[in-house]
Amino acid sequence: MFGFLQEGLFSRLFPLGIPTDGAWKYYVVYFGFAVAVILSAYLLGSVNASIVVSKTIYHDDIRNHGSGNAGLTNMLRTYGKGAAGLTLLGDLLKTAISVLIAGVFFGFGYVGGVSVGGGIVGPEMGFCYVAGLFAVIGHIFPVFYKFKGGKGVLATATMALILSPIPFLILLLTFIIIVAISKYVSLGSVIGAIFYPVSLFVYFKICFGEAAMPPLMAFASIVLAILIVWCHRENLERISNHTERKLSFKKKPEATVEEANDEDDDEE
Repeated sequence: MFGFLQEGLFSRLFPLGIPTDGAWKYYVVYFGFAVAVILSAYLLGSVNASIVVSKTIYHDDIRNHGSGNAGLTNMLRTYGKGAAGLTLLGDLLKTAISVLIAGVFFGFGYVGGVSVGGGIVGPEMGFCYVAGLFAVIGHIFPVFYKFKGGKGVLATATMALILSPIPFLILLLTFIIIVAISKYVSLGSVIGAIFYPVSLFVYFKICFGEAAMPPLMAFASIVLAILIVWCHRENLERISNHTERKLSFKKKPEATVEEANDEDDDEE
């Protein structure tokens, strides 16, 4: 089973690469698989766990409370640790399933403890990272909720944990240290996102020397970093103005969206 996921269905269908006769079949299958992976990842990402939990359990909409953000931190502040835990589980699963689907089609291609996101050679390299990217895009711009979602940090972290566990652990430690010192989840999230493509590049160089990082892998990690920084632009402005609300694990009195306009919207 692991061998199949390592190689993927695409490599099994075309073990010798592009066939000399009937190259069109290769590209038709490739683009068909690519569309299936991207579409499934986006739709799965669009299922926002915080909205599902708030509507199913509390018969309410998390976006009507606190900062108005459909994310983990707002769930923690509004409904407490239980609701935040369910949100965490839901967002972990949807991203993991998105990446797994890409692995089934294109293979994970783990080499040196990091996935190259597809077969060892060929255009499928890096496609698991593309799946993670579209799961995050779905989370930020969910088609099911008028394109208003969370900030994608948790989904990105899940992808990083599955595909690049050692760089992830380094980023997690960095995140914990920054949040512990500053109490700003948003600051830790932004710095972690910026360091993600950097950590992949450095780790790839350490493991593979002069070998170039797969273009899709580099592209997905850089776009993810840009997206997360962009989603936290207001948080960064509030940090600069010393008006960003700091993290607390105590349940706060509820505030309306209007009352929370000037509060932070850290995650997710």
